[in-house]
Amino acid sequence: MGKRGPAGKPTSLRILHGDRKDRINDAEPLPPEVEIVPPEWLSEKGQAIWDRLAPSMITRRVLTAWDVDAFGVLCEALARYAVATALVNGSALLVPGGGGLVPNPALKVQADSERTFLTFAARFGLTPSDRQAIKAEVSADGGTSGDAGRLLS
Repeated sequence: MGKRGPAGKPTSLRILHGDRKDRINDAEPLPPEVEIVPPEWLSEKGQAIWDRLAPSMITRRVLTAWDVDAFGVLCEALARYAVATALVNGSALLVPGGGGLVPNPALKVQADSERTFLTFAARFGLTPSDRQAIKAEVSADGGTSGDAGRLLS
């Protein structure tokens, strides 16, 4: 059985929101500030998605060295979704199989990829409903500023 209740709020957000001190983990580990490179296992389409999304997330310190693999899974899920959607759009929803017509197998790949993407997208604040819960000051150069920027890493 998984954890119960709502997902925990990151310490950086607890500080920004002014949570009580006894609810703030002052010993939370912080990822090192190193160059963030995509995983080698990304497909060509996954790499293209990484190249499109990662730079602004790195600038805002949402994507850190510890998040590389999780973000890679997000990129691959979106790449699979795009491929499955192209297959579905280029063929029928029902295809011959099993003695009659069956749902196109690409529909399952599409649905599974969408579910994976949305799960990981929420963790990175890439959906409007998840992003509304994140408060970060953004400087003129697009990065986070002050202590909030350091804490949101």
